[in-house]
Amino acid sequence: MINQSAKHEGASGLGGQPVVRPNGTVIVPYLSSSDQIRSFRSIDGGASWRATVLVSAVSHHNAAGGLREEALPSAEIDAAGTVYVTWSDCRFRSGCPANDVVLAKSTSETTWAAPTRVPIDATTSTVDHLVPGIGVDRSTSGGSARVAVTYYFYSNANCTASTCRLNVGYISSTNGGTSWSVATQLAGPMTLSWLPNTSQGRMFGDYISTSVRAGGNAYPIIAVAHAPSGSTFDLAMYATTGGLAVTGATAAPAQAEVPAAPRTALPTTRH
Repeated sequence: MINQSAKHEGASGLGGQPVVRPNGTVIVPYLSSSDQIRSFRSIDGGASWRATVLVSAVSHHNAAGGLREEALPSAEIDAAGTVYVTWSDCRFRSGCPANDVVLAKSTSETTWAAPTRVPIDATTSTVDHLVPGIGVDRSTSGGSARVAVTYYFYSNANCTASTCRLNVGYISSTNGGTSWSVATQLAGPMTLSWLPNTSQGRMFGDYISTSVRAGGNAYPIIAVAHAPSGSTFDLAMYATTGGLAVTGATAAPAQAEVPAAPRTALPTTRH
């Protein structure tokens, strides 16, 4: 957590994720307290930090049902030192009724390209995408970068605490995010009453991680809940057994949607 990202600026925020470029520069994207994704860097191994720079403004649809979540960024880096940052954002949907997963990439240590939309669902769909976690094969780069994104989602953004169902999805790219595979549902649906209630909302563990093995599969780490046993919650961390293939042979068309109906969960290892 970044409580004060650059003391000389008085900047502050949450969810900082440091990545290291091949030249040793440390870059930390984070969600600022002014609802922006920003980043800052160190060129001396963290002994000092440069001023923060804007990655992008954030437009975010708050999740229904009292779920604790924010537009926290997830960051990774490729072999050439390009930083990839994802977060949930509604800028591509008229009226901000639901979030997409968006992706921004650095063009230098201090500049960023405009975010693009990961085309999991049509912009007219009711699906709300939340809390993405990105992984990049660090032996690849540029137009050949292998990218994997795991995320949570509601099939219907306009649900209530009693009707919302939380799911986990996965999508990947083999060309740096130019095109994407068809999305796959990994887990869910989860009823919100299966999640512990807190002063900040229903808590499922609103962080997520995905790692991609060099030349191999992606390995998401996700929180999955099952129906409680009496007053004892069943909420644990899982990893897919053997990982998930990183593919991009079929570009996800704009109208493709993750099915709302539950599927059989992939084999998982519980931790």
